[in-house]
Amino acid sequence: MTDTHPWRLKEMTPGAIHSRLAHSLALIVPVGTTEQHGAHLPLGVDTIIVERLADDLSARFGVLRAPAIEYGVNASPRRPRAGGAPLQRKTLHRVMNELIEAWEMGAGVREFIVLTAEGHEPHQEALSTILVQEATVQVVDVFALDFGGLLEQPGVPVHGGELDTSLLLHLAPELVRMSEARDSAKAHPSLASAEKGARLYTFIRDKIAASCFGPET
Repeated sequence: MTDTHPWRLKEMTPGAIHSRLAHSLALIVPVGTTEQHGAHLPLGVDTIIVERLADDLSARFGVLRAPAIEYGVNASPRRPRAGGAPLQRKTLHRVMNELIEAWEMGAGVREFIVLTAEGHEPHQEALSTILVQEATVQVVDVFALDFGGLLEQPGVPVHGGELDTSLLLHLAPELVRMSEARDSAKAHPSLASAEKGARLYTFIRDKIAASCFGPET
């Protein structure tokens, strides 16, 4: 099933939400970060990626999509760079627990799909230990997927490297400053392109669709 628009909670009335829950008791929850990804990328890289995924999956499967949580647990929470705004693990965990509880107990949501693009272990721990009464929670780390031959630089994705730079060149090219991109021992943004980003995005979207929603009817 494919709808023409995402089902965003913040844009819907209570009656419309109730009707949508009659179709599906699932809720997509995008969790981003506000942190530096190199001099050439905006601080909201992770949030931009998971919000777009949430919108596309919501429209594709007709499920509700929550407003994004734009802050996560960063690798250096005590030394955030200009504009960075990290949370502690226990803070993110508490926020997520309170939100999930409200949606489960208040709205009757029974399936939560949490999308994130931050692999930092405390961040993942905060999300993977969410408490529920009857609902299920699937946490999907976008950057933990096996990208195989889609990337020229092997290994774990690095901030400001080929993967996130390519995705942003595809999703929001107006926010990327390639003139300020610099290769390093770990990150190679020079390998990025909008065309590669389109292929990567389609791969990510379809992988999540298959693992979280199953075959389309």
